[in-house]
Amino acid sequence: MSTHKLGTIALGTGGPLVGVQGFGCMGISEFYGGTDEAAARDTLDAALEAGVTLFDTADIYGSGANEEFLAPFVGAHRDEITLASKFAIVRKADDPDYRGIRNDPAYIRQAVEASLTRLKTDVIDLYYMHRRDPAVPFAESVGAMAELVEAGKVKHLGLSEVTGAELREAHAVHPIAAVQSEWSLFSRDVEISLVGAAKELGVAVVPYSPLGRGFLTGAFADAGKDLGSGDFRKHQPRFTGDNAKANAELLEPVREIAAAHDATLGQIALAWAHQRQRVHGLTAVVPIPGTRKRSRVLENTAAATITLTDDELARLEPIAGQVAGDRYPDMSSTSAARE
Repeated sequence: MSTHKLGTIALGTGGPLVGVQGFGCMGISEFYGGTDEAAARDTLDAALEAGVTLFDTADIYGSGANEEFLAPFVGAHRDEITLASKFAIVRKADDPDYRGIRNDPAYIRQAVEASLTRLKTDVIDLYYMHRRDPAVPFAESVGAMAELVEAGKVKHLGLSEVTGAELREAHAVHPIAAVQSEWSLFSRDVEISLVGAAKELGVAVVPYSPLGRGFLTGAFADAGKDLGSGDFRKHQPRFTGDNAKANAELLEPVREIAAAHDATLGQIALAWAHQRQRVHGLTAVVPIPGTRKRSRVLENTAAATITLTDDELARLEPIAGQVAGDRYPDMSSTSAARE
């Protein structure tokens, strides 16, 4: 498969110039089973060669291991890439299933220093609040993030899984370059209020899991795929039992449209995500699919050349409303839970 060189776009008003498709690094370290380190490093190189410049990580991925893994790549290409990381979700060494949220200023200052150390860099280009803790006044949290910009440790600020009202509140404290949330043919709750606020404020939207954590590629069409040890999808409602079977049946129009374009199902799902910018009149939409294979990077970036017709978009429109199961077993920390 030949390499398609991506075009570029500004990541929100005043934000950095990035490739129109980014790269989600989460799966390199955990959540989807074991990783071949050499193949993963080759995949990062392939992404950069294809014009991907936004590389997205977080301190929770591998409990810091993902940032450490990226450090050599960041060091070798620091002036070529836009480095994004996130803080707020905390874990406990003695309880691997524990997930907490911290947004207090003291923790934010501690978290950025730890990330900078692991990444072996002196600045993070885009620093996201990974999840919102409503118990902490938003102005305090965003104010602490703004101090990081003033100190030169961070260039731009981002938010993840916030509502439209929360984005407006944060943006009034300090300009927000990008908001990140799950957005795909299977997940469209972001359209309730966030998309409209992002359009109003000139904030870019960065869809994570634009391939529905792999479901939209058709890889789970048999609804009985063994996910293996270490794959967190076996606990995700959309991948289990009757839900998986029902959701697999929703892919038929995606499959038909893919055949018409001589494309894969995943490419159609990504093309749909890219066209959200035009459909909603947004400043920028930069999906960040993740993969550990060079071939998948080339497949994913080629999707940016596919334009779906209005008729095709209409055929895909009903899918999200028919999906069985929530995005997570516990939706309490997502934007949808706060609408």
